[in-house]
Amino acid sequence: MKLNGSQIIMEVLREQGVDTVFGYPGGTALNVYDSLYDYQNQIHHVLTAHEQGASHAADGYARATGKTGVVFATSGPGATNLVTGIATAFLDSVPLVAITCNVNDDSIGRDAFQEVSITGVTLPITKHNFFVNRIENLADALRNAFRIANEGRKGPVLVDITKDVTAPNRFYDYSPQKPLPLKAHPKIDEKKIDEIVEAISLSKKPVVYFGGGVASSQAKDELNELIDRIDAAATYTLMGAGVLRHDDPRNLGLIGMHGSMAANHAIDQADLVIALGTRFSDRVALNPNRFAQRAAIVHVDIDESEINKNVFINYDVVADIKDFLQAILPKIEQKSNPEWIEYVSRFGKFVDVDVKEATIRPKDIIETVCDMTDKETVYVTDVGQHQMWAAQYLKHEKAENFLTSGGLGTMGYGYGAAIGAQFGMPDKRVIHFTGDGSFHMNLNEACTAVSNNLPIITIIFDNKVLGMVYQWQTVFYNKHYSQTMPERKTDYVQLARGFGAKGFKADTIEEFREAFASALKEKGPVWIACTIAKEERVLPMIPNGGTIDDMITN
Repeated sequence: MKLNGSQIIMEVLREQGVDTVFGYPGGTALNVYDSLYDYQNQIHHVLTAHEQGASHAADGYARATGKTGVVFATSGPGATNLVTGIATAFLDSVPLVAITCNVNDDSIGRDAFQEVSITGVTLPITKHNFFVNRIENLADALRNAFRIANEGRKGPVLVDITKDVTAPNRFYDYSPQKPLPLKAHPKIDEKKIDEIVEAISLSKKPVVYFGGGVASSQAKDELNELIDRIDAAATYTLMGAGVLRHDDPRNLGLIGMHGSMAANHAIDQADLVIALGTRFSDRVALNPNRFAQRAAIVHVDIDESEINKNVFINYDVVADIKDFLQAILPKIEQKSNPEWIEYVSRFGKFVDVDVKEATIRPKDIIETVCDMTDKETVYVTDVGQHQMWAAQYLKHEKAENFLTSGGLGTMGYGYGAAIGAQFGMPDKRVIHFTGDGSFHMNLNEACTAVSNNLPIITIIFDNKVLGMVYQWQTVFYNKHYSQTMPERKTDYVQLARGFGAKGFKADTIEEFREAFASALKEKGPVWIACTIAKEERVLPMIPNGGTIDDMITN
């Protein structure tokens, strides 16, 4: 059948199983949005306040559901407003397809109104991007975008389409197709498996260190079986949070700059580190030359470019994590390392320094939330001190229930991501943790939450400073608080009311508990602003380039 370009876009989205998209219309996107009008019963479009919010919402939707997030934007500033969200998805390996509409093909390169080469802008932060200026290439470009976004190491793909391709009077033959098959995972070298099995058999101090690749390959059960089988200490990155059983004594918590004392000591003392689906970022291997210096390192990752990129590897396997674990588990004999587990566990996890100025503690807020919500709750964070406190103290056992910007560290990510998660999981409770700094970056998305009556509870850690940078200035810059103490007088209760949301203020844990109980009964968005002391710290911490010997605990 013959369809115009805008109709082809809608039909290909339906082929791919897309029923929800996020976006913001504009001049060059008018044809697409006119077609969307006819498909509104099949494809639900969520209008956000800003394109960056739309990109974060598509990201949050993808992380929460496991589907591909889709975002629409017009040309020029509409497209460039997506850049931070695309980069966030790229660094965290989130499948996302961004569909942007550009000026007419005969205007390309003429500095037309709202013309930007968005393919050029996003080339370093996408797995691939397409520039479509011929209608006959449109369907294949879109289909391949979804394939590439989900193949191997997942990530964002951008499709930029000139306006004339979507014109209502320009038609082309369209035939529905099934989604393109993904390339087979790399074949695993059995010789390498045998070498790793031998290394495991000789190890007396094993550590399993993993990241988002475990959750991406849905290898949670196999990972826990490996830890049980070899009796290893286990630690994870921000992207790996929620995979381990919370009450397992071998779960040492987060690793790295703000990781637990036990996890960092374990890596330092290990004789074997098995790294799965992680990239040894500078927030983990702060000093690559001294990272796990006593250990042989096994690195398994679907992305070959990550092997030996940051840390020297003794045993490398390019493979899907689930495939690797299923291949190696039958060859591993049961081991027991009680002395090792007892040794690393005694270092404890995190440092809770008593702050005399505090009337409400971040740890108490998070633990209260955990006590008053169920295990299906989705937790979303922005970036800053609150993000680290959430990673340290939340009790959750599903990776898809903890959404955070790990690689790019995007302040303002949280509200949009929470909106996307709530649309993707309408029957789950969504809790958004944020700081007063992060919240001000994209609080305009409150109108999206209100207009869609989303029962997202936003908990604001309000310390009147840009907390993480303020902490660094305290420790490393002689308390030169340069531009980290904004003199804002935001009344969050009144501001919430202005948006049409419900707002509470809490100065004590008792007030927070009462406010949170009320928030759980509301059917729309709620904010709770918690006054915390600016003296609160995320501890322990290891400075850039440091090692366990440089850990700061007070």
